Amino acid sequence: MAADARDQLTDGRAPRPPAPFRPDTADARAPSPAPLADERPPVAPGAAGADSVPLPRPGAPGITALAWDTASRAEDTGAAGPPSRAPLPAPALWPLPDTAAAHPDTPHVLTAHGCWYPSVDPSGRHVAFICDRGGVPQLWTGPVDGGGAQLLDSDPDPVTEVSWSPDGRWIAYTTAPGGGELTRVLCVRPDGTGRRILAGAEPGSSAHLGCWRHDGSALAVTVAEPSAGPEQGDPQAAPVRADAGMPAAVHPPGWAARDGRAVLLGGPPPGAVPRPYTGAGDALAAAGGDRGALDEPVPLTLSAYLVDPEGVSAPVFLAGERGAATLRVCDLSHDGRLALLRRGPRGRREALVVRTRDLRTTCSVPVADGDPWIGGFAPDGRTLWLRSDHDREYAALYAVRLDPRGRRTGLTVAAERADCGLELLALDRAGRGAVLVWNVRGVSELQIAALDTAPAAGSAPDEAAAEPAPPSAAFRSPRAVPLPHEVATRVVPTADPDSPVVALSGSQRRPGVWWLPRGTALRTPWSSRDEDATPGGRPPVRPVPMRPVARDGLALGGWYYRAPGRSPGEPAPCVIHLHGGPEEQERPVFDPLYHELLGRGLDVFAPDVRGSSGHGRSFVDADLGKGRFAAIDDVADCAAHAILAGLADPQRLAVMGRSYGGYLTMASLVWHPDLFRTGVAVCGMSDLTTFFAGTEPWIAQSAAHKYGHPEQDRDLLRALSPMSRIDALRAPVLAVHGEHDTNVPPGESEQFVRAARERGLEAELLVLRHEGHDFQRADNRRLFRRTAADWIQRHLTG
Repeated sequence: MAADARDQLTDGRAPRPPAPFRPDTADARAPSPAPLADERPPVAPGAAGADSVPLPRPGAPGITALAWDTASRAEDTGAAGPPSRAPLPAPALWPLPDTAAAHPDTPHVLTAHGCWYPSVDPSGRHVAFICDRGGVPQLWTGPVDGGGAQLLDSDPDPVTEVSWSPDGRWIAYTTAPGGGELTRVLCVRPDGTGRRILAGAEPGSSAHLGCWRHDGSALAVTVAEPSAGPEQGDPQAAPVRADAGMPAAVHPPGWAARDGRAVLLGGPPPGAVPRPYTGAGDALAAAGGDRGALDEPVPLTLSAYLVDPEGVSAPVFLAGERGAATLRVCDLSHDGRLALLRRGPRGRREALVVRTRDLRTTCSVPVADGDPWIGGFAPDGRTLWLRSDHDREYAALYAVRLDPRGRRTGLTVAAERADCGLELLALDRAGRGAVLVWNVRGVSELQIAALDTAPAAGSAPDEAAAEPAPPSAAFRSPRAVPLPHEVATRVVPTADPDSPVVALSGSQRRPGVWWLPRGTALRTPWSSRDEDATPGGRPPVRPVPMRPVARDGLALGGWYYRAPGRSPGEPAPCVIHLHGGPEEQERPVFDPLYHELLGRGLDVFAPDVRGSSGHGRSFVDADLGKGRFAAIDDVADCAAHAILAGLADPQRLAVMGRSYGGYLTMASLVWHPDLFRTGVAVCGMSDLTTFFAGTEPWIAQSAAHKYGHPEQDRDLLRALSPMSRIDALRAPVLAVHGEHDTNVPPGESEQFVRAARERGLEAELLVLRHEGHDFQRADNRRLFRRTAADWIQRHLTG
């Protein structure tokens, strides 16, 4: 992927909104193909009463993108410039019928439910949140200290994000229609009326949630469409592959560049100056201001707008980028002059300050992967608080000083820890206080702090390396708040700076929302109780940390779950479970899948192999390029560690994982064919070249940084693909996939199962209906857990 691929904003005036799209009631994606003529429909082994699921044909068609609309030109300013990029059509509001329901009227499909992703009203006493009580994640609201929860949207489309407006009049949220990967942004009144789509109603498009204006008058949204390719005749535009939307990269010798501790696949050659991300105003000013050059706009991949939920004001265009991996509006200054954007593929995220008046990019700072809400502005707009790992091993809190025009004048490390990173940062709505969450070897530690925006001694001038500042430069009396469970997944400051709301998960409970008034942890009444985590009386297992060492000496991590009733010295059948990402991290939280496996007498070891987050930037980058071969060996080394510790029986090992973990599962089965008795690969990539050809273009952008470029590094991708070693497969394999997965298309599982069967091996495929890359529906999750546990139990203990 070319790091200097041209990234430009378009001109500042929004195009005329199109007529609202009237969505068809049929599923936008292609129906599931019929079974192959020469194969029997595979049955999910051991799933009592489960329907047989046919093995689909490879290459099933997906969404067909509509033609791009061009945008109107901005007003003449007397400036000249090269061709600008046209934004996507501005989103149009689409009213929907109200579907709110009172708590007693809602179905209680799940005895033990989860609540997560809270957002509070201006008073801080009412919370909008996501809850799966009805069997699918839906939008709810309730008081922090009362049980009168209300379902605001009873549609079956899973809800993924929630944001209550600062004025309290609207609740915005994101849904995934049909359980697929394309999303849309909606809003609804707190009483459940006025439900409407704000963005993402057009077929083939997707929309993502941004921040609110501080007065609540508009919401930022990002609209995504597949890229139409490079600009004709543009000598600076990188060539684009039509099948993957990827700009080709020209690598220096060794094909990888290194920036400090980070290896950048497809990055610029050492010493090269990266092309800055520019706004329309920058492009025009650079060329003298001639608007005549805007006659031939080229479509973008992502466009960000400010949208009025009332529909009174026209959408306002903020930013756009062709071929982008991500683009999110994270904050607006209180006076509306500046916008904070997060852009770039994983491993190369950056924060941009964009001046809303002329759309010039005035400042950029590299930021960490992980939570997309990277920071915000101080009330006067002269300080920007960021969670960043710029020039660091672990993410820290940075204070970026800005001049009145939004340009950077100083960069200060405001809060840091030597051996752990800042994982979550949330500023209160006044911009004077913050809640910080540190990831300490997988366990969360929470701090509440008042922010000091006065110039700090030791602040670094622009373009200089950041130097640590005295704590007084950032905090006034930071206070640690103990948490009742291990992991915080989201924090929300309230009107009372000492009473945040926090979403928690832990090894002993389902996800829930807690209120922390003056440091006292109070579970919200509508969150499930700890004792309800596991219906049936079998308590959850608390894992113990493990520290394996790889064959090359790299220290790894992970958590080991021991099946109840097993004596300490007895080797057990064990499942090595591999997380996705690769940058995810194994955390000590209750996982119903692990609980199902443990109930069958199977131990679970969930390691962090190289490439996982939570262990520093060098560890995350240790699997880039050819380092992925070492990551595959890490799986075998983790299994050996469990065996040598006397925990796992070397004759009864299984490997299992989802997404990237599904890839590692397939790879482990063919790189170490005699180690595992069986494997379960969930939504995994079996061939990295076909993955790049079939995945979403913006996912390909990010994946190229991790795996290699689909054109320039084709030989490496082929060598890393499990399909290239399929003849080494010896163990039976179960593959599981969501039918609407466009992150990792179902064909990746289909071709691996097909190839295994052709070699006379037992191989089955379970396709989950109405699911994408993440399984959201309770019935499908239950089917998946029981099918996988039945399969592993049969092959390890049968």
